[in-house]
Amino acid sequence: MAKQYPQLCLAVMIFSAILASKAWAFTNPLDVTALQDLYRSLNYPPELKGWRVDGGDPCEESWTGVSCFQSSVIYLKIQELNLTGYLGGQLNNLHYLKHLDVSSNYILGEIPYSLPPNATHINLANNYLHQSIPHSLPTMKYLRHINLSHNLLSGPIGDVFTGLQNLRVLDLSYNNFTGDLPSSFGSLTNLTGLFLQNNNFTGSVTYLAELPLTDLNIQDNCFSGIIPKHFQSIPNLWIWGNRFHVLDITPPWDFPLETVPIDQNIGAPPTTQSSAVENYPSHKESGHKKKMLTPGGIAFLVGGVTMVATCAALFIVIRINRSRAQNLKQSGSGNSSPHSLPVKTPQRLSLSSQHVHRPRRIPPVYHARIEKKSRRRSFSKRCRLPARTKLYTVAELQSATNSFSEENLLGEGSLGSVYKAEFPDGQVLAVKNINLIALSLTEEEQFMDVIWTASRLRHPNIVTLLGYCIEHGQHLLVYEHVRNLSLDDALHNEAYKSLSWGLRLRIALGVARALDYLHSKFSPPIAHSNLKAANVLLDEELVPRLCDCGLAVLRPLTSNRASEIAICDTGYIAHEHDQPGFDNTKSDIYTFGVLLLELLTGRKPFDNSRPREEQSLVNWASCRLHDSESLEEMVDPGIKRTISSKALSRFADILSLCIQPVKEFRPPMSEVVESLNSLLEKLSMAKGGTVDGNEEEEKSFRSTYTRFIGSPELTYSSPGLDH
Repeated sequence: MAKQYPQLCLAVMIFSAILASKAWAFTNPLDVTALQDLYRSLNYPPELKGWRVDGGDPCEESWTGVSCFQSSVIYLKIQELNLTGYLGGQLNNLHYLKHLDVSSNYILGEIPYSLPPNATHINLANNYLHQSIPHSLPTMKYLRHINLSHNLLSGPIGDVFTGLQNLRVLDLSYNNFTGDLPSSFGSLTNLTGLFLQNNNFTGSVTYLAELPLTDLNIQDNCFSGIIPKHFQSIPNLWIWGNRFHVLDITPPWDFPLETVPIDQNIGAPPTTQSSAVENYPSHKESGHKKKMLTPGGIAFLVGGVTMVATCAALFIVIRINRSRAQNLKQSGSGNSSPHSLPVKTPQRLSLSSQHVHRPRRIPPVYHARIEKKSRRRSFSKRCRLPARTKLYTVAELQSATNSFSEENLLGEGSLGSVYKAEFPDGQVLAVKNINLIALSLTEEEQFMDVIWTASRLRHPNIVTLLGYCIEHGQHLLVYEHVRNLSLDDALHNEAYKSLSWGLRLRIALGVARALDYLHSKFSPPIAHSNLKAANVLLDEELVPRLCDCGLAVLRPLTSNRASEIAICDTGYIAHEHDQPGFDNTKSDIYTFGVLLLELLTGRKPFDNSRPREEQSLVNWASCRLHDSESLEEMVDPGIKRTISSKALSRFADILSLCIQPVKEFRPPMSEVVESLNSLLEKLSMAKGGTVDGNEEEEKSFRSTYTRFIGSPELTYSSPGLDH
């Protein structure tokens, strides 16, 4: 028996190894590779429990969101998990995948050129995908539902719908698509639901005329021409906010496009012609028989109607007077101009479980046609509306800021004043009052475009725009509140302890990531155009948050005083600033280089208290960056002994490239991010896995900063502020 024992053990080991190998290799290897690539591209999110990049078996180990049939992945549903990163390039290896749902995350980049070839349901909605629809879409012959809504997709759509005979529902709403509809729309012979609202499509809709649609939403675009006769038979139809030629319909179709009373159009729009007639009844006789009245009955009826009308009129007058008095009391002013009508959100369509839109973290608000004036009606039709912002009233913001009192003033910048706002639910936000001159209709549209752009910015290093108000000629922006500490304060105010080298690197990397997000993730790219230490806030964890993103185009619309303030900040301005046609993103890179110099030296970009040859930081430092002794002498005394000569040299190389006088020699922000990230990682390794070698000092700065200033003077570092 003793002799047989080793043989028995060997047999057990071999059998166990066979079982383990079978279990380990149960899932199709191509599926495993595709999911591992996706996991890497999404930055290894902890929300995807069980996922890994070194082996693993998705089907046997029940990876989060993964469902299988035998050895193949057939469902991948990882929606609403706050995922970041990209979709990778190997989704096409999921040959047997039927449903792909990554909606309501923070996924960036382009839609992969090749999607799962046999998928029937694709849902990429509510992310930050840009560019356009891949031209490989016609190869997905089994596709039935595709939802790309609420993204940053843009440009004309090519003929990418050819051959999709099985497609039932297509949602491209709330993007930036432009141009005419491609002819391949006409080949979608089984399409029942089409949603194109809130884009910039132009031209005719004739390619949609013969489709078997039951739900069609094309409102708030720039479509023109005639409305096809077939649209009368579509049960659920939304066509508002376009430029159709109503009089050209043959035969005439009495669909009330522009004649609908403006206040009636606030609620859900009418659907077909029949429901439009119900919502806005005509004076035609009904089909019921009329009863003949006697003269006495007529007299009684007239008297009764007169009495009812008199009572109703009296009641209405009393209600109006009370309402006006209450409104005046709320607004705290004697202005008797009527308030805007209440805004209602249009009804969303519910088609199936695959198509339901999950709400954003901040619910959308539609304020189109909220005033009766024809000017506002025209403006609201042409202007795209913010998709992620809340519409506030002046009364709400006055109440939250104590009528914009001096006590709530956080500071003033080149675009206006910023106030602390405390709402009844306990929420604390920051309200920026933009000092705009009287705007024309075109400039009002430009302002709304700015809000549309700024409302789409979602990045951990950017202060988030949460809402706005344009009531009574005001232009107010509502931001999340970040504590009143700017990088400018932290570097140049002697009341604060010196930031450590590791913290400065982290702050630089955070700002660089925010700029890379603006420059690379939008088309066309967004330039900040006013980057400076005063516009970088530091939150409770000293994470940098960039202010005023997307607002640069408003600067020409502000007062002269604001322009003067901006011009005074010459220490940040690039050489090519006054040249025609200069690239704002390249200027951002130059300004970021100045910010790096500021972090390294602790000096202000322009300081007229210093000797003339040292007043301009860039001019003074440029000739010293490549001399080791001079470079070490430049370092802020508070961190001089904490930086290795090698790290200092690498940091100097990065910033010297950013401040190159010739803009073409400056690197893109993506390369700057990589370089700073590499430098920070090496510092972390050198310090034994911590980003900063002096964590006690960092904690002290975080927790005790308020003790240094007993009664601080007004600073310029609140959300959305600048000098």
